[in-house]
Amino acid sequence: MNNDLTLKGYNYHLPKNAIAQHPTDKRDNSKLLVLQTGANTITHQRFSDITRIIKPEDMLVVNNTRVFPARLLGQKETGGKAELFLLNFPATGEGEDKIPTATALIKSSKKPKPGNVITINKSLSCTVLDLLDGGKAQIQINFDHNLGLLETLQRAGQVPLPPYIDRKKGCTPEDVIRYQTVYAKEIGAVAAPTAGLHFTGELLEEIERQGTRVGYITLHVGYGTFAPVRVEKITEHRIHKEYINIPEETVTKIEATKARGGRIWAVGTTTVRALEYGAQQKGHLTATEGWCDLYIYPGFTFRVIDNLITNFHLPDSSLMFLVSALCGRKTLLSCYEQAIQKGYRFFSYGDAMAVLAEP
Repeated sequence: MNNDLTLKGYNYHLPKNAIAQHPTDKRDNSKLLVLQTGANTITHQRFSDITRIIKPEDMLVVNNTRVFPARLLGQKETGGKAELFLLNFPATGEGEDKIPTATALIKSSKKPKPGNVITINKSLSCTVLDLLDGGKAQIQINFDHNLGLLETLQRAGQVPLPPYIDRKKGCTPEDVIRYQTVYAKEIGAVAAPTAGLHFTGELLEEIERQGTRVGYITLHVGYGTFAPVRVEKITEHRIHKEYINIPEETVTKIEATKARGGRIWAVGTTTVRALEYGAQQKGHLTATEGWCDLYIYPGFTFRVIDNLITNFHLPDSSLMFLVSALCGRKTLLSCYEQAIQKGYRFFSYGDAMAVLAEP
């Protein structure tokens, strides 16, 4: 039986000690598993070796979203503790008097009611406006206007580390720097596009010096990236929506790269989803801004990307489905098995994998 479209086909055993709890000493010092699908060969290198794998005529496309401090720890008016996880960067709407609002997950011993205020610190509090399904709430952000919204959040909030990173004392100063790509610019993500965490500024400069083009897209990674798949037939799964922006400059660079015979390297599954979504409407890539809900699994036809740099993903996850669509499910599981045997580190702070798809 073909398990490519069944959830159980993407299950693998991962020892708990293989889940990376901290980043490597240096970003590009992580391990790199290189898969060439045409020859079906696997080699093991360092991420800094990526410059010898990407060709001068190729193009690297990265996601420049920036993670904001989405986790807020505070107190209810009764004195009880409450934890808020902002699911989007607070939006102010139109007009000078508009107060920022956001959707948030709220964890507390007793469910708050509309009108309740949760105090984070002297400069920040949140008023519950409405209770939504799934433990969510619409909240109003009350902040210090002298500091500004972003600065207030940066002083009060914490880095929204994934649940599998066990930090009993919360995030560290190291996380503030390392759970962010060096090219992060556009604020709006609640999770990092982790394949990009391996790049240093020096490495990117070296890649550009050899003639390789570098382009940027934005996809604000949402909390839904951690949502489990709960259906056995993966075709029945529905993926979350995330904001994307593909600028015309990046489209032009991609077209020029393809014209000169170069390959398009997507850094991370978020970049893949954005670029392939941008090619859905007209059959070729166009500048795009809006909400992306493209769901990629085996059988998908890629129109834009050729090769992929990615991390090692959770079992039974939609991210595994996407990578399998490029290299094949059995091949991917074989790579994961080798990675576990050779001591690779998995998930957000873990090591990397490069998939060179057959031309």
